[in-house]
Amino acid sequence: KRTMTLIEKNGCHDTVYMNAAKIFQGIHTEKAKDRMLVRYGGDSAPPVLAFKDVSSQRLSYELAFNALKYQDLLEEMLLDSCVYPCHSIPDELTSLLVVMLYDLQDRKFQAREISDEDEPVADVRKIEHYLYSFKTKLAAALARYRIKYDAPSIEYVLPETIQKQHQRASALPLCVWINTFKISLEDVFRDLKEKGFTKVEFVSDLDHYTYGVDQHCSDVLVFPSSLKEELLNLDLFADSKLLLQ
Repeated sequence: KRTMTLIEKNGCHDTVYMNAAKIFQGIHTEKAKDRMLVRYGGDSAPPVLAFKDVSSQRLSYELAFNALKYQDLLEEMLLDSCVYPCHSIPDELTSLLVVMLYDLQDRKFQAREISDEDEPVADVRKIEHYLYSFKTKLAAALARYRIKYDAPSIEYVLPETIQKQHQRASALPLCVWINTFKISLEDVFRDLKEKGFTKVEFVSDLDHYTYGVDQHCSDVLVFPSSLKEELLNLDLFADSKLLLQ
């Protein structure tokens, strides 16, 4: 099946978790020694990353940066639930523990769907089994954290400046390149019209199933941000005829 890979609520491939953990290891916030309750071992040198494809690369970085955003929350969940520290999990795997905890809570603590094509990674399966065995305690720790900060969801525990950045980012239109090595502009316009999209003259006129052409680059299209998931499931994207900027 030809689809673009998004961060799905049923989990990621093992290699995505490993790459995300390596990225997070290099970017996580270092606490002062007197406040350091969660320890991240391992080498702080730039990680050696091997991505299966562009989608896996995007997933790994997105997962790592989401873990960074919520590092304080995730660490408190681990400590409050007594999941951390654990003598069977070395400090070198703490980054993997935090990254996979973010993903687990994002899936509402549901089990991951593992495909037959996913090549197993021993450390990932070990951490996954460990976290899932404590899912009830972790969910309770998250609930207590939200009650403590009167937060309807975890997004509300972020600093106000970051919340505003998210709001601005979610309102920005999507920019898409036309891969002219694979398809002409005219064919793209015709295909979009057949799928119910209407071309508008100005970006300010974008509204749901509409798109515009960038005024400076004729091979760049602009879509409403709300259409991201639907767009990435179009054949035009699956065949790499359109590329999300």
